[in-house]
Amino acid sequence: MKLQVIVGSTRPGRITLRIAKWVVASAEEMPDVEVELVDLADYNMPFLDEAISPRYNPNRTPNPEAKRWLDKLAQADAFVIVTPEYNRSYSAVLKNAIDYVDFQMERKPVALVGHGATGGAQAIAHLRGVLPGIHAATVPAATFIMRATDIFDEEGHLSEEAKANPYGPHTALKQTLDSTRWYSDALATARAKA
Repeated sequence: MKLQVIVGSTRPGRITLRIAKWVVASAEEMPDVEVELVDLADYNMPFLDEAISPRYNPNRTPNPEAKRWLDKLAQADAFVIVTPEYNRSYSAVLKNAIDYVDFQMERKPVALVGHGATGGAQAIAHLRGVLPGIHAATVPAATFIMRATDIFDEEGHLSEEAKANPYGPHTALKQTLDSTRWYSDALATARAKA
């Protein structure tokens, strides 16, 4: 499985990057998984600048930065979006990146890892409503992280205290990643038959 972990924030000093590094390290422990960190900060896309919805434009020519983003997404079998919660939703930069997508995530699983005052619950809920618009399949299991600044260091290592908690984020993430693997295998088989 080729898995991309998408950093859903571009803010300076973002906690989201720490968590994404942790997700990458955790996924790399799984057998037969190729993991890549995809940081939205590396894609300087303008606000969606296309006159026709990307899915319905047969003559589409996205701007070069958006094309680079779309080409990257097309390489993956599955995704984990790591999202902060800003004002009870996910970030504007993440919404803009999703709006550029036409078919790169279609019939592929997208797992969600959120953080914030309520563990990113509202950001995750909003993404569950948006991702079907690009025909992505959201993984039912998700990971909700509270007090992220207290439990992750700059390199994305989980604190020993958090690791000692059997109900901590590492347990939730394992379930999320295992579920993502299952959906990736099932959807790859179905796509091959289509």
